[in-house]
Amino acid sequence: MRRYSGNQKNSYFYFISIELMNNKPYLIAEIAQAHDGSLGILHSYIEAVSKTGVQAIKFQMHIAEAESSIHEPFRVHFSKEDATRYEYWKRMEFTLEQWKEIKTHCNLVGLDFICSPFSNLAVDWLEEVDVHSYKIGSGEVNNLLLMQKIIETGKPIIVSSGMSNFEELDQTVAFLKSKNANFSILQCTTAYPTKPQQYGLNVIQELKERYHVTVGFSDHSAKISTGIAAVALGADILEFHVVFHRDIFGPDSNSSLTMEEVKQLVASVNDISIAMQNPINKSNNETFKELKSIFEKSLAINKNLPKGHTITFEDLESKKPKDYGIPAQNFNSIIGRKLKNNKSKWDFLNEEDLE
Repeated sequence: MRRYSGNQKNSYFYFISIELMNNKPYLIAEIAQAHDGSLGILHSYIEAVSKTGVQAIKFQMHIAEAESSIHEPFRVHFSKEDATRYEYWKRMEFTLEQWKEIKTHCNLVGLDFICSPFSNLAVDWLEEVDVHSYKIGSGEVNNLLLMQKIIETGKPIIVSSGMSNFEELDQTVAFLKSKNANFSILQCTTAYPTKPQQYGLNVIQELKERYHVTVGFSDHSAKISTGIAAVALGADILEFHVVFHRDIFGPDSNSSLTMEEVKQLVASVNDISIAMQNPINKSNNETFKELKSIFEKSLAINKNLPKGHTITFEDLESKKPKDYGIPAQNFNSIIGRKLKNNKSKWDFLNEEDLE
């Protein structure tokens, strides 16, 4: 189990540096409210996620009284049993002891336990639980009160940028750096599901150049191709919602990957990461020397031709293998030259055959 130590402070996350040494991006499966308030379903997700190959699982810790009120509106009117969003958050709650059991389960199956707190009280609970890392949701980027509370824990912080422009991010990043916080940033678009024109894949490199920290991508597209593209464009962290089935009840179901899709994504992005760690030198093709001798061709005659015939383009064909005649790429050098001897159809053509 990878554990964070407070003295491991650098521009990369401790857990990110471990994965990068293994040539792998750090993959986080986000459960959010897919459990719909059921502790049993939540534990089922832990078991299922542990079999996909990701390194971390992420939850959201909601304590309704500390984070919300009856005045908070629904983002999406989906609930069949909650009159207000406050009531929904109440239904999503687990006790501190239940969260400790959740963390223990994650430890047992080898998953890093990451969580988004939405109140200072939740941070206190998560410290008791011994959370691996904190995720700052897009709606909390400007909540410096919560940010300060999390910074004081000394744990790594992942900041999602879904609703922030650069001016807002500049302020948050400046605050984090002034506190020597160990943080990374995820390009994210707060749209469920995210459409291709909303991905903002270009922002991955812009964030790296602007802030010089580890950068990742938080995906809500429900497509494995998006995550693959993000890793190919330099994302070191990849976060995505997961669900057993996209038809299941919940606000994020249609923005999530299924478990089988996660397995495909893991295999694909690991392959892409390995490829990126092994750049090809296109100036050197020694590896293909033997294959070139098989696949490349020599010049040949495509009809019976008499001695003294002047070679034209229409007389020529190219045949395998290489080195049995004049290289096919040199055909221009023999057009207009005369044959020294009679040549039969399909004979290779060599320099000694020409005047």
